[in-house]
Amino acid sequence: MSSIITKVFVAALAFGVVHALPNPIQPSQSISSVAVPSNTSTVAPPTATPVDNTALIIELETAPTAIKRFQKLLTAAGQKLLSVAELQKIVVFDFNGATPSPGAKGGAVKAATIENFPILTDLGISTTLGFLGPCGMNSPHIHPRATEFLTVVEGEVDFGYILENGLVQAPNPSEITGHLNKFQGTVFPMGSIHYQVNPTCSPSTFVATLNSDDPGTSQIAQNFLGLNSGVVNATLGFPQTLNGEDLETFRNMIPANIALGIESCLAKCGIPKK
Repeated sequence: MSSIITKVFVAALAFGVVHALPNPIQPSQSISSVAVPSNTSTVAPPTATPVDNTALIIELETAPTAIKRFQKLLTAAGQKLLSVAELQKIVVFDFNGATPSPGAKGGAVKAATIENFPILTDLGISTTLGFLGPCGMNSPHIHPRATEFLTVVEGEVDFGYILENGLVQAPNPSEITGHLNKFQGTVFPMGSIHYQVNPTCSPSTFVATLNSDDPGTSQIAQNFLGLNSGVVNATLGFPQTLNGEDLETFRNMIPANIALGIESCLAKCGIPKK
């Protein structure tokens, strides 16, 4: 168990500064090192206020049939389709303009889910695009309600994941790892702890499709260290290097998602760890 925890923490913290899926660029970090869509402006636009689709989604989820749901979205009272311009806003999702999370330095992710793309309601699918800068890392996390199929569409990605308890006998390692080149993909089963790392000095982009319109994301290290200090210490075996006195300091050192990753990559690409 301790070896698994060590692997997860090494991957999550990776001697670097960050991400978190469940996930902006600091002034000290050159925006050119962060993988964002090529047509994204180098000057970050003001953050748009998210549209609250709660009432619409409730109405869609309570529609008696699928066709009634689509009529609500796509037609004028079921009589005729909305205009082409109106339909464009409803049926097309724009993955451009992915914005890094506050404190994130390794890239950005942008997800189409039921919350921001209501046509997904009851379709059982969602998609995330990840833009990893040089050495960028989508730190270890789980999706509590979905299996993920990830495909690299630009660059390279290293990945790893751990399934539930009991796959192998302790103390044998249980982390499944691999490497993806452009147009290669892999699957992360529902609930598995998984991560992705760009091991190169060039940007990488991936498409992650999940079999839920509301997959959810829980970042492992960030959320684990948010637990009661006594529980964290006991779980880690009361390590001398992490006690109740310095736990708060340690928590504050965890980077946001997307994070900067593996130390050897940072050294190769000339990126400072902090």
